[in-house]
This record gives sequence, structure tokens and C-alpha cells, in this order.
Amino acid sequence: MRAVGGHVPSDQPVPRDAAGPGQAGLPAGPAAAFAVLVDGLREQRAELCAVCPELSFEDVPAPRTLAPFATAMAATVEVDEADVASGRLVLLYDPAGQDGWAGPLRIIVYVRADLDPEIAADPLIGQVGWSWLTEALANRTAGYAEPSGTVTRVVTEGFGLKETEPAITGFELRASWSPAGPDGPALVPASPEAPLVPEGDLLDGHLAAWCDALCAAAGLPPLAWGVAALRQPGSRRPR
Repeated sequence: MRAVGGHVPSDQPVPRDAAGPGQAGLPAGPAAAFAVLVDGLREQRAELCAVCPELSFEDVPAPRTLAPFATAMAATVEVDEADVASGRLVLLYDPAGQDGWAGPLRIIVYVRADLDPEIAADPLIGQVGWSWLTEALANRTAGYAEPSGTVTRVVTEGFGLKETEPAITGFELRASWSPAGPDGPALVPASPEAPLVPEGDLLDGHLAAWCDALCAAAGLPPLAWGVAALRQPGSRRPR
């Protein structure tokens, strides 16, 4: 079943990675071009780990049913030896494009973090959480198109033998968008020898934008352009 709007539910199992070239029935050109994009993402995440030691990444299985080509990674933010936020990014490539996409590429992200109840109760938390992502995309990337997403507040309460346990409040962001440049949707060449874009990498900044939103949800210090981070349970309010 194809997810509406390109979103992958957090509880949906994802099969093995489908990014490698030479898959049966798929032309070698698009597969090789997608492999170049995957390599670029892995280089970017290595650079992010160098500047933000709280971040760690791992490759995870990618969905097969959403597009002919897909790759996925998970990220965790660790502070004081505790995981305070986690997320997942999926990159989809369909040479023919799909309804709701702007071009052949679609990025899907998921972010989750625990929050102080007073922060989770703020009626503006949805708008604030969404702005972390859109402001990061505006500042980090050459452009993006057709954004779609949701922000959810989750409350976990214990009953019976668990009724003495405190309630846990959480923040979840699900979003998708298409990478785009100043002149329109990003295009993937059929050959890895052709330039992906006139300048820079085709996906430059998109991984960092997701990580900016992930770190803000984790309560890390404000980002360079003044995005406020959330306060994690038991932590001090950011200054």
C-alpha cells in the first residue's frame, strides 16, 4: 500500500534497503545516479557527526513499495548518556515522479522526543515544531517544494500496576518534501558522470535541516539563526 503524501507511519515495518544498482527490471542509469545520491548523504552525515557529537546515525531498511529506489537512515541524539530524541529519514526516487511530488525525489522524515508536560501543553507547540523544520530547510537548502506533515503530542499514562509511574509526554513530527532549487524541482541525471546540479550537491543541506529539527526537539542549544529548542524533562530551560 502506498502511503498518502509520502509519509511512512512510525510503526510500519520497512523491508531491506533498495538503493543498490543492478536491481532486476530497473535500468542501470537511474540506479547508478541514485547510488551517487546515497553516497552523498553518507558523506554529509559523517560531517554532521564531526560538528555535533551528540548525533549518531545508522542505516536501516528502506521501504520498497513507495518508489522504485529508496534508502533510509535512523538518527539518535544522546545527552548525558541518555537518548533524548530519535528519528528516521527516507529518501525516495521515482524517475517518473508521483502525484504530490515536485520532481522525482521525495524526502520523508520522522522526529520524536520526550517533553516536559508544561511544554507539551502549549497550544503553539505544533506551529513551533513545524517551524523548526521549515526554517532549517529555508536556511540550509537551495529550496524545497510541496511540504506536508503533522505534529503530534503524545501522552503515555500508566494504569493498574503502573499507575504510580509518572505520565510521559512526547513530541512527534512527520513530514515530507521534495528537494528543489531556485529554478524548480531537482532533476536526477541518468548517468553518474553528469553533474547532479550546476553547483553543489543535489541534496545539500536537506540532511542537516532534518538534524536541526531533531536537535531542537532534543533540547540542544538554539541553532545559529535563533531557533528555540525544547526543554527536556528534568533539564533547565534554554537561555
